[in-house]
Amino acid sequence: MTQPQKTRRQMLEEFVAANPSDAFARYGLALECAKNGDHDAAREHFRQLLAAHPDYVAGYFQYGQLLARLERTDEARQILTAGIDIARRLGNQHAASEMEAARDELH
Repeated sequence: MTQPQKTRRQMLEEFVAANPSDAFARYGLALECAKNGDHDAAREHFRQLLAAHPDYVAGYFQYGQLLARLERTDEARQILTAGIDIARRLGNQHAASEMEAARDELH
């Protein structure tokens, strides 16, 4: 009897459990949770990602977008602003501009 194939999320969860300091895996898991509508898990994975890897610029952008979709506008604005500051400090003007545009679209 064959085992059922694991979902992408299950594979990412296993990888993150085995490699908790892997920023890219945690980021991928957060995105996968968001894509599948598990917003609480996505938010938690983004929080863990940014706590452990505060310079992970893409995390701020995607987390801010998730919060905006959830109509958590103040939180989205805070995350995007933090991301803009990090991106500028790291010399990533493209990411800073993208996050500024996303922040400016918040109501």
